Amino acid sequence: MARKKGRDINGWLIVDKPAGVGSTAVVAKVRWALDAKKAGHAGTLDPNATGVLAVALGEATKTVATVTDALKCYDFTVNWGAETATDDASGEVLRRSDARPDRAAIQAALPAFTGDIMQVPPAFSAVKVDGERAYDLAREGEELDLAARPLWVESLTLLDCDRDTARLEMVCGKGGYVRSIARDLGRALGCLGHVAHLRRTWSGPFDAEDAVPFDRIDREAQDWLDARLLPLEVALADLPMLRATPEGAVRIRNGNPGQVTGAAEWGDLVWVSDAKGPVCIGRYQGGLVQPERVFNL
Repeated sequence: MARKKGRDINGWLIVDKPAGVGSTAVVAKVRWALDAKKAGHAGTLDPNATGVLAVALGEATKTVATVTDALKCYDFTVNWGAETATDDASGEVLRRSDARPDRAAIQAALPAFTGDIMQVPPAFSAVKVDGERAYDLAREGEELDLAARPLWVESLTLLDCDRDTARLEMVCGKGGYVRSIARDLGRALGCLGHVAHLRRTWSGPFDAEDAVPFDRIDREAQDWLDARLLPLEVALADLPMLRATPEGAVRIRNGNPGQVTGAAEWGDLVWVSDAKGPVCIGRYQGGLVQPERVFNL
């Protein structure tokens, strides 16, 4: 019997991921519920975290990189007084401290964690070490010495605090680990710390207020889910949009440079549309666009 391939369905479904579910499991559930041929997500969310997980379907998977590179916002709570193996509440406590920071000390420490910073990922993370995931090596008891990585932190704001906890909001670029921020902030304040609660409230153009609760995905009819799909071009909002001429659209769809109307800076990444919809993502070259990703819609 021939294997069923699924539907040609293109767009984004924004899911409000619950704690205890992995990002890959969310994608699998969405793909199954929508009977989609192809699906992927724009940015892994920790299993214990909640919030926005943007699932791309079909040709929208070609726009994943633009969302992955976009700014993201996290609302999180740090518990002071203990550092854990996972840098969150699920891990074994490695060290404890009786010290506690006051509001003024926390506020004074935050500027060091904004702008261009270097950040060491948690040992329990998806970072690859000699071809293997760090979390697999960490579970096997291997001591890891992960290299620091650059991160852009747009803002880090103290929302509330008491003696034992602080609630913060961070807006950052690609590759940020909130658990590392909690760990390093605890060390800087001399009190140690780990993430107790973590929620991604928005990711690029996608907001938690527009997300489908995960537990509704397998309870609702396919038509209900279809109606909540966002068009793939929503992910391209931060790129200049140019219009292909009829002849240019044909050339671009065949993988060749095509003529467009509108203007951008030479070499800029842009997206191109025509009367039928999105055509490609590509590089502007003075009246032409060299396609990098062509949409087959």
